[in-house]
Amino acid sequence: MKKISLKELATITAGQSAPKPELFSNEGLPFVRAGCLEELIAGKKESDFELISNDVAKELRMNLYPEGSILFAKSGMSATKNRFYQLKTPAYVVSHLAVLIPKDHFFSDYLRHVLIKYPPSSLIKDLAYPAISLGDIENFKVPVPEDFDDQIRIATLLSKVENLISRRREQLKQLDELLKSVFLDMFGDPVRNEKGWEIKRMDEISDSRLGKMRDKKFITGNHLRKYIGNSNVQWFRFKLDDLEEMDFDERERALFALKDGDLLICEGGDIGRCAIWRNNLTECYFQKAIHRLRLKKSQAIPEYVQYVMMFFSLYNGFKNVTCKATISHLTGEKLKETLIPLPPLELQNQFANIEEKIKRIKSHYQKSLTVQENLYEVLSQKAFKGELDLSRVQLVEEGDLVI
Repeated sequence: MKKISLKELATITAGQSAPKPELFSNEGLPFVRAGCLEELIAGKKESDFELISNDVAKELRMNLYPEGSILFAKSGMSATKNRFYQLKTPAYVVSHLAVLIPKDHFFSDYLRHVLIKYPPSSLIKDLAYPAISLGDIENFKVPVPEDFDDQIRIATLLSKVENLISRRREQLKQLDELLKSVFLDMFGDPVRNEKGWEIKRMDEISDSRLGKMRDKKFITGNHLRKYIGNSNVQWFRFKLDDLEEMDFDERERALFALKDGDLLICEGGDIGRCAIWRNNLTECYFQKAIHRLRLKKSQAIPEYVQYVMMFFSLYNGFKNVTCKATISHLTGEKLKETLIPLPPLELQNQFANIEEKIKRIKSHYQKSLTVQENLYEVLSQKAFKGELDLSRVQLVEEGDLVI
């Protein structure tokens, strides 16, 4: 295994400026933008994006990049995301993307995997203005086995694990879609209230409170406590590995302490994004920009209300209750005024039971996904150090790899 500069492995270039919107058509070849990479990696087809006809491409003198070319963002925040995509068909490419066209005797999919392990984003000099020059990309060195067949074997092995990861992620996505479908089947669209459930204001069924204002003078002191901020609230879950601390005195701890079953709702950004607090053994609080909703048990349960919040967010259900000073946000008063359909509590509990069963399956799949992702990391690390016995890995043709 020796290190070789990328210019020895591939012809390195960049795409071209995007044509005017009116020049795209319903037929032709794909035009790939930096924003397309995430969806392409997730399995979306290149033909699902904008298309350019042959006549327009000729008129604009656009370069067509061949199947097997490796794309990644070389400028903008996308350059920090380390997304690498291998073209399945010939395509036109936007100027923000670097294009690596593998030379003879260098296996295209090996190049993609080695870039995942050793991303050129390490070449970014200023994260405030992310950019990677083509010259730096050309001189960037990556490990390559001298035997071409070993390139194929490494790519084959890593692609098999990658496919397992992709299928597991798709299964997790399908379970999420199943829960949405079950909710709509049981309750209908909560924005339109198709099933005619009783409507109540949020303040009739809950007690709500906005969190403590974060201020520099409160980030030090004798009463530091961990708190939930806007970035910690994901849809239906919390990101708890980077909780910050703030000073909460005794009175504030009584006001802002979280209890099991509290529903935390984001005031701004992705309005309505929420999750149920279930860490009742962990002392934690919440800051401003987060609404704490404590539901009356005789009226509603958080498992039901969080899905109402999600469909409100998806179907513009907050349009009449958000303030638009500069950025739309959901104030405490507006949250209290929010009208919510209330099906019988028994039906809400039935949905919660279904959700719990599916969550257990998701938990199993998530653990499996973590194992697969760790396996990919271990195998790639050993493969690019030349520490794997590749003799038992069957050779495949490049076109036979399923990514």
